[in-house]
Amino acid sequence: TILLILGFLSTLAVIALIAVAVTQNKPLPKNIKYGIVLDAGSSHTNLYVYEWPAEKENDTGVVKQVEVCKVEGPGISGYSHATEEAGPSLAQCLQQAKEVIPSAQHKETPVYLGATAGMRLLRLQNKSAADKVLSSVENTLRLAPFNFQGARIITGQEEGAYGWITINYLLGNFKQVGYLQQSGWKKLLHSLTSSSETSGALDLGGASTQITFVSKDLSLESPENQLYFRLYGKDYQVYTHSFLCYGKDQALQQKLARDLQASTSTPSNSLLDPCFHQGYRRTININDFFKNPCTSDKKKELPFSQLYIEGEGNYQKCRENIQTLFNKTNCPYSSCSFNGIYLPPLQGDFGAFSAFYFVMNFLNLTSESKPLALNKVTSTIESFCAQPWQEVKIAYHHIKEKYLSEYCFSGAYILSLLENGYEFTENNWQMIHFLGKIGSSDAGWTLGYMLNLTNMIPAEEPAEPPLSHGSYVGLMVLCSLVLVSVLLFAWLLFHKPKCLQKGIV
Repeated sequence: TILLILGFLSTLAVIALIAVAVTQNKPLPKNIKYGIVLDAGSSHTNLYVYEWPAEKENDTGVVKQVEVCKVEGPGISGYSHATEEAGPSLAQCLQQAKEVIPSAQHKETPVYLGATAGMRLLRLQNKSAADKVLSSVENTLRLAPFNFQGARIITGQEEGAYGWITINYLLGNFKQVGYLQQSGWKKLLHSLTSSSETSGALDLGGASTQITFVSKDLSLESPENQLYFRLYGKDYQVYTHSFLCYGKDQALQQKLARDLQASTSTPSNSLLDPCFHQGYRRTININDFFKNPCTSDKKKELPFSQLYIEGEGNYQKCRENIQTLFNKTNCPYSSCSFNGIYLPPLQGDFGAFSAFYFVMNFLNLTSESKPLALNKVTSTIESFCAQPWQEVKIAYHHIKEKYLSEYCFSGAYILSLLENGYEFTENNWQMIHFLGKIGSSDAGWTLGYMLNLTNMIPAEEPAEPPLSHGSYVGLMVLCSLVLVSVLLFAWLLFHKPKCLQKGIV
């Protein structure tokens, strides 16, 4: 009888131990949410898919990029003459998002579209066309199976500030995100250690450029350049400014317009341009050229309808031409960047992304473990500009001619903007780090936008095991004690003297 009882108790204790362990340690259901942000830039549109755990940390979601899709064709501002085609152009990338996100979560997945400087310019030029483009885009997004949250033109301040959030999130300046450290980016994070708590952000698009950073010397001189954020339980006060018409494409248009203005009293329909390679030729339609809000104020009556540009390939002259874009004569504040815009003293490291990265990467100026010295960067761009166009075409035959032809100007413009515009020098040039991706995420404003928007998503209770940790440990200890007691009793029963056994019996 005793043996049966002992066997039953032992079996019961083992079963209890196994059942509790299996139940407690089985994988918890993933509670993942998704979001979609479309970056409608001046030259093209990108769709990004993000995911984050439904439970949040310090009131800000933990968001990472899981998919990116480049929309075929121009940016949505390029559909100003066929506004009804703007929305349908997004269909292919929306289909790709449908395949990435589980179908059961389509209806609850928010989708946002933010249009940047290209649409800001179109709104200035033709508000009716801009409204129709946004309406077409909105109609398409409403028809998608996602939770449409809005399609709007974001301000330059927002673009700059959200880019700053992205950079600092990815570099772990708000909190050290485990998946970044585990994916081999620990070395990069150490190399970008800043004397300040956060890194600045430098963004360059086709139509605008933004500079954003936290400054200890931020004064109340220009409150319109200040923004406040609360992220991961901390408050941040940042300086930000967006220069419309100073993206690389519009800066080139401005330079050409100034070159035309500076031409002789008997203008020729040909222009020798030092910012294009020797042997390169381009034709510009004058009527279309001056419709642009960035060049309309420089319009002049010309006796020809087309302008023929010939490349000269002279870096020094190119820099001199570009220099005229930055008006440094008047500063109503204690310190300025250019065009009378307040700029506090530069502080900390800066992440430079978008066209800053694409151009410098093409010129092979981003592959070093440490940033190159300014004189090395300058000499590299100067050498590239000096190459004849035919040699450049052969060497880079896989790149579209329009993009290839403008790298000389873009490289010179980036140096002019950073040196003459923001006053980076040989001493602080290595504070700039040109960044394309960090981990699996693109550097840009969209991730910061998504991070900020997750503040609006109600926090949910995380999925929890059936027992609390204390209860689980206590139950495991109890079951173990029962099992040990039974085994000990059985051992005593069979190993004690026979007289004791007879006494027990």
